[in-house]
Amino acid sequence: MVTATRTDRWPLLAVCLGFFVIMIDATVVTTALPNIAKDVGASASGSQWVLDAYTVPLACLLLPAGAVGDRLGARRVFLLGLGLFTAASAVCGLAPTLPVLIVARVVQGVGAALTLPTSLALINASYPDRVDRVRAIGVWGGLGGVAAGLGPVLGGVLTSGVGWPLIFYVNIPIGVFTIFATRRHVIAPRPGGRIGPDFAGLALSTIAVAGLVFGLIQGSVIAFVVAGVGAVAFVITEATVRHPMLPLNLFRGKQFPGSVAVGAAINFGFYGELFLLALYFQHVRHLSPLLAGLALLPQPGGLSLASWLGGRHTARYGPRRVMLIGLPAGVLGMLAMTFVGAATPYWMMVIPMVAIGFGTAYTMPAGTAATIEASPSDLAGTASGTFNASRQIGSALGVAIFGSLTAVDFVAGFHTSVVLGALVFAAAAVTTWCTVSR
Repeated sequence: MVTATRTDRWPLLAVCLGFFVIMIDATVVTTALPNIAKDVGASASGSQWVLDAYTVPLACLLLPAGAVGDRLGARRVFLLGLGLFTAASAVCGLAPTLPVLIVARVVQGVGAALTLPTSLALINASYPDRVDRVRAIGVWGGLGGVAAGLGPVLGGVLTSGVGWPLIFYVNIPIGVFTIFATRRHVIAPRPGGRIGPDFAGLALSTIAVAGLVFGLIQGSVIAFVVAGVGAVAFVITEATVRHPMLPLNLFRGKQFPGSVAVGAAINFGFYGELFLLALYFQHVRHLSPLLAGLALLPQPGGLSLASWLGGRHTARYGPRRVMLIGLPAGVLGMLAMTFVGAATPYWMMVIPMVAIGFGTAYTMPAGTAATIEASPSDLAGTASGTFNASRQIGSALGVAIFGSLTAVDFVAGFHTSVVLGALVFAAAAVTTWCTVSR
């Protein structure tokens, strides 16, 4: 099998471009929503579904998509997902009505779910050397964080300068180039075998995650009950079927479940706090969407460098040491945010934002590497899907819980939220100490 070397950067470029474009679409519409609603005649709730129509299928299908990639071939599923995403982006830009836009966003979300876990599986196959692989994961994770953070800024710039359809049209040339580069330069790892699909596991995992996400969005107790029943049924099914979508023996050791939990904790704190910070700049400091996006830049701005450093240091020192540096940095940044008030000078917020961004990005490649290293190579897609599904669930929980805490008094709720975020980061550090090998 031909594999990538230190001088062969094409596989990394192709895979990271695909990952970058699907991650930026999760947040790029946030600053464009008012203009989109005006043009397609959407209500406030309809506008929210322009965002949720993408993030809900993405969260629900990550785990099944990783398993499908292991069974059918990671490159094949990656190309299928990227093709769906690119084609749906064109439809989004041309959408004349809200229903057409929402359906196209759903297809985008399905394509993104197929692309995300298989991108990490392709890195795992393209870089068999541990040092090269961990460094590549650092670049991969850094670009994902930068994409999510820059999305609101890019959405504001493109919408103000040209119009909201351009936020979707820019995906087309990137998607086409990435498909061409992947076909030409990225190896196709051998599928895990023509074993029967786990339809029950696929359906139950989707029901469980969808119930949780809908419960968080709509505040529905019934949805939470459905999620709980679906989760219990999923575990029972995976323990009894011959070829489970998620082999439960992955959870027998400490490192795999520990690193998956850390991934959820990081996203819980980071995206929950970032969501509130965007509201703070617009509703408390009364900045325009574009200026609010620019004000947020210190937090995601250093993600690429921090993730790159995290990848290099993980390759040299192992994931445990890196995670035990990054997570406390995030704790300190969260606690420093408790001093933010309605009239706090902006410069005093920069260092806490940088600390939170650094702690998250520096830890993420180590957590990803710990997850992949704790799983067999033929289950890399499943491991990636599990890790990224936990991150998406963590993000949804963080946004929902932090948002509810600020419903009455925003500043007081913000302080409570960042203290909670600090506690979750601290718990992740303890989990790392107890579960991740030296």
